[in-house]
This record gives sequence, C-alpha cells and structure tokens, in this order.
Amino acid sequence: MHALETKQLTLSYGEAPIIENLDLTVPKGKITVLIGGNGSGKSTLLRSMARLLKPDAGSVVLEGKPIASMSTKEVARRLAILPQGPTAPEGLTVLQLVKQGRYPYQSWLKQWSEEDERAVKRALKATGMEPLAERPVDSLSGGQRQRAWIAMTLAQGTRTILLDEPTTYLDLTHQIEVLDLLFELNELEQRTIVMVLHDINLACRYAHHIVAVKDRTVVACGKPEEIVTEELIRRVFDLECRIVPDPLFGTPMCVPVGKGRDVSARKHAHATA
Repeated sequence: MHALETKQLTLSYGEAPIIENLDLTVPKGKITVLIGGNGSGKSTLLRSMARLLKPDAGSVVLEGKPIASMSTKEVARRLAILPQGPTAPEGLTVLQLVKQGRYPYQSWLKQWSEEDERAVKRALKATGMEPLAERPVDSLSGGQRQRAWIAMTLAQGTRTILLDEPTTYLDLTHQIEVLDLLFELNELEQRTIVMVLHDINLACRYAHHIVAVKDRTVVACGKPEEIVTEELIRRVFDLECRIVPDPLFGTPMCVPVGKGRDVSARKHAHATA
C-alpha cells in the first residue's frame, strides 16, 4: 500500500488550473521531495494531499482510503502537515505548542492521558527541544522554532508528515540541522516524509524519491540519480547547468551555468591586465 495517492487530481485557484488529471503515488516509509519552479503547483499539491484544498476533480487516497471520506480527526491521526512559515501566539511555550499536536486524540470522554504525555515527551526528545520546553516559541532562533513545530507534528503520532518548504528563511547551518532531523526520523521510525524544497542539491541528498512538477503535471519522478539530469533541470527550471556527482554523497549535484563564466573571465582578464 502506498502512503498517499492522487487519482486524476485536478486543482485550481479561481478559474486558473494548477494541477490537471494527476496520477501520483508517494512511497511508504520514504522521503519524497517535490521540486519545481515558483508557481508550478507543488505547494498546492501538498495542501491537497492534506485535505486543505478541495479538488475540482479526482481524489486523494491516504493509506488506501479516500481522504474526502474521512473525518478531520481521522485524517489528523494519520497525517500531519507543517505549512510554510507557521506562527505561534505570542508567549506560547514550546511545551504548550507541542501539546497541541495531541488535539486529534482529545474528546469530552477522553481528556489528557498518560499516552498523550508520553507522546509529547518523545517528540521533545526526538527534536532536541527538551531543554527549551518552557521557552516562548517567539524567543527562539529560526532553526529552534522549526524544530519546535516539527515536534508538534511528531506529537500527533502520524505515520506520514508533509512539510511545505521547511528550510525557508533558515541559514545553511539550520537548513542542514532540520533536514538531518527529518532524515533521522525516517531512518529510525520509518516515517513517510513528503516535503517541498527549493534547493535541488539538498533535495538530491536527502530524498529517496523526487517528484518534478511543471506545466500543471508531474514531468518526472523517481530516484534522484535516475531522473535528475541536465535536460530535466532545463525543462523544469529553464536553466542551463551541469550535473556532477556530489563529492561527499555521490548524489546528483546541479552546477548552474548562468553568466558566472563570463564574470569569471572578465575578473581574470582584469587581474592579468
């Protein structure tokens, strides 16, 4: 069984189609990364997979069941989503934020339980946020805040986690910190991770499965080493590049051509004049 599937999925904002007649499968227990240019529809696709956007046609299937037929709490027990740039109310502590991840399990008949407490503690420990549990979220660094939000999604106890550009606005150190955390969650707990990333090289390093989105559909999907080529980058991003092996990981590494060579030549000529 796949973690997620789309069947003849069509999405739009107003009258403008964003995704059309898309059939896509997300492998269970793997890291899948959506790539594509701005406005290509990758974030829209991610939102529809979490049932945050109603399809114009077609369906999304979560663990073999149409997501539209499921209750909100049932979806939240199976799938967690972290949108881009989430914000917490002023003064909310990390612990209070992470506890919100247990909302799907609360009811009038079932209040806070020992299992809820254990889930929160596990999430704080997994993300390294235990020492910061009593700190207000708005007092943390960018990387710490992102880890706090990831802890909240972990507290939901879902097998599938969707993240929309989790490294946006983070410096390189914190980008690697967040991606390493997600990689470890996948390795140690076999969580299915689906995320949107802009950095092609980081996508190739961390993804088992890449989905390239362009012109309202998926133009390629598969293992990074099988699909990330100069032709694909040219088609998806309209960018000339060279694909070389990453010197540390051996995964495809995109080196943009652009006008850098002309600049370098002019600098060299100026230096030797």
